[in-house]
Order: sequence, then structure tokens, then C-alpha cells
Amino acid sequence: MTSRTMVARTMAGAALCAVLAAFAGPARAEQPPNLPELSPTGADACFGRVYDAAHLKAHPHQRVARIFFFYGHDPVSRPNEEPSANHDTSYNGFLTTTVRGAKKPEWASSWCNKQDPSDKASGIRCGMDCDRTLASLKVDDKGKLLLSGLSPDVYLDPDASESMSKAEYAKQALGSEDDNFKLDPMPADSCKAEFARIDPIDPALGDPLRVRLKPDQPFCFGRDYDDQHLKSHPNQLTQSIRVFRGPIELASFAAGGDAANWPDGADIAVSVTTRQKGTKVTQTYSCQGEADQWRCSASAKMSDFSCDISQKEIFLKRGADGTMMVANPNNAVAVVDLCSKMADGKTRSDDKVYRLQPMPQSACAP
Repeated sequence: MTSRTMVARTMAGAALCAVLAAFAGPARAEQPPNLPELSPTGADACFGRVYDAAHLKAHPHQRVARIFFFYGHDPVSRPNEEPSANHDTSYNGFLTTTVRGAKKPEWASSWCNKQDPSDKASGIRCGMDCDRTLASLKVDDKGKLLLSGLSPDVYLDPDASESMSKAEYAKQALGSEDDNFKLDPMPADSCKAEFARIDPIDPALGDPLRVRLKPDQPFCFGRDYDDQHLKSHPNQLTQSIRVFRGPIELASFAAGGDAANWPDGADIAVSVTTRQKGTKVTQTYSCQGEADQWRCSASAKMSDFSCDISQKEIFLKRGADGTMMVANPNNAVAVVDLCSKMADGKTRSDDKVYRLQPMPQSACAP
């Protein structure tokens, strides 16, 4: 196990907005509308501004020192786990800002639409999960982007104002003057370079999982925890874990999957042996590529459940040197009964993030 969080904001959004995301997901999966105000030619578009010391001194309540808005293909999640056939659907809005004294930017993604499609003069609204608004946009007659309605907690969890203390919220939120920005048009490479500061590519991570793991080939990743590790992690329930695709999962994809949309529709199995009972429980999940991770929902294909387990999700992400990271933020790994009260809410035990090594397929045999 590791205490590192994995794509923390994405997972927090998944946990807090699962129901809304389920309804909003299909709409976002469609080709985003063309917005010629932002990109007359359909190419990636960039707007930005870097404030000098004199401006910041004159605006003490403005925390943002650098701000860029990019309208185009996802500039952050590299390499991308989304199917190559769907890459064009990632054409949308991305905001990044760097506050005073920060070493690197923060960022948020959105999908942008005309506020009134029937009115050519209508402004643009960029929405986020949980029915939140990233910002409202308008391009003036000089080609500058007017960005307004930016919430001070745009980078925080949706319930931050309630879950955080007032002092902590004030520390992490944007300032009272961080709104109504006027951004200059810039080359697309300027935005890409700015977003590259957020999460520089680690060469040790290698290719995305969708490239490393083939739709017609089995795989096996796992870890067995020794007594020394378990003694130092008394709240960890997992003694052994395997994540794999075997003959059953391969046959399922061969029968109904689309290799062009890999890994969408890929079934995986997760087997866990807990330290208390010592019995192995295997659960099937159905996955889809999402940004730089696989999002996998628990499936009832292999057994019957007394509840709807489709909201029980785990996340797979490539790790360094050929490893696989598996996240279990909300009791979706069967270390407890998925239909029990213990499985409601966030994982309380020390079974949240696993770093798994590639193993021979025989190590994942039933």
C-alpha cells in the first residue's frame, strides 16, 4: 500500500458526484459543439495573461498571477487512457492559474456551450461536474477573452465550503478579486507549455495502460503483503490482491467489445484475500478510459447482489517501471461486503491505494 493519493481531484469528484456524473456523462461523451467565437478555424485556441508586479501590488486581493484558458484537446492527461477513436471528443475548455508564490499551476476542465444556442450574441457557459460552472466566456471586438463568474473554490471539492474550516477554505480558495479577467489571444503552444508545468511527464511511467495491455491478451498484476508490512499497517485488511483479465474476460470482450474503443467495455477481475478470514473473494468490474486512468464499475455478471453495485468504482492507473496503481476510494474492492453498511461512503481502512507488480498469468488463476 501507499499513502499517496492518486488523481485526487478526479477521484473526489467521482465520489461526491457519482449520481450527477451518471446523468451528465452521456452528454459529455458526444462531440462538443463548435464555438467559432473561441476558435474560428476549429484549431486549438489559447488565451492568457501574466500579471506584472505593479498590477499585483495595486490589487492586493488578487491571488492569481498567471492565468490561461485553452479551448482544444486535453493538454493535461498525458498519455491519455481514453480510446483513440474518441480523442476528438476531448475538445473543450481547460483553465489553469498560478497564484502568487506557487511553484506550479492548478487546473480545471469543463465542457462549454452557448448559453442560448438560438442567439448568436449569447455568451458561453463552461460547466463542470456536480452542476457547477467553471466560468462564463465572451470574446470582445479585439479578440480578447472576457472570463467572468469564476468561483473562488473552482479547484476544491464541491462540498469544500462545508467540509473545510473557514480558515482552511480561505487559504485554499482564490482571492476576492480573482474574477473578470481579460485574456489576450496567444499561440496554442503557449497554453500547452503552461499546462505542461502542472504534471510533467515522468518517463518511468511509460505508455498508457491501453497501449501496454492489449484487448486480446491476458494480464495479471498483484501483490502479496508480508507479515512485516501487515504489522506496520494494522488497519489494512488486504493480505493479497490480484487484478487480471483471463479467459472469461477475454471471451466477453471478443463477443461484444470494440477494439477501436479499447479499453471501454473491458472486463477485469479483482481477487482479494483478507487477513481476518483468509478466504479469497473475486469481483468483476467493467472499465472505460477516462483521462489518464481506467474507471471501473463493479459488475454483477459473476454473481447476484442484493443491491445495485454499479456505483462501486475502482480506478486503474499506470505506475512507474511497469507497475499498476489501483485506487479504492469508496469501498469498491471486496474487502467488505459491497452491499453492507460498511461499504457505504469512503474507505475507512488502509486499503485505498495499491501498487501492483506484473505477475505470470498462473499467479491469477482461479
